[in-house]
Amino acid sequence: MSKPEDKKRKSQDAGVIDELEDAVDSAVAQLKDLRSRLDEAQEESQEMKELLRRFTEGEEEPTRLLTRLKTLESENAELIERLQQGKEGVERLLARIRFLEEQG
Repeated sequence: MSKPEDKKRKSQDAGVIDELEDAVDSAVAQLKDLRSRLDEAQEESQEMKELLRRFTEGEEEPTRLLTRLKTLESENAELIERLQQGKEGVERLLARIRFLEEQG
């Protein structure tokens, strides 16, 4: 026969696992969003290459190009930071899952 403590523990474990699954789902969604934004930044980088070509050929205004470059560099730095934060969050969740598996 199962003891009341066993049922309570299983219920608590199920609740914790549900929370972890939700957290992992959220982290995965954030990573997908970051990858999408990274793709956009890479597309913008290609645009910058084209602008640079046009600039060197005298077709583009230098101050506008410089402003665009600074904006893209700032966005890239932000994306890199957010991606690192997402990775750290996923690693923390995986550590918690491993701990729960060891306890179970």
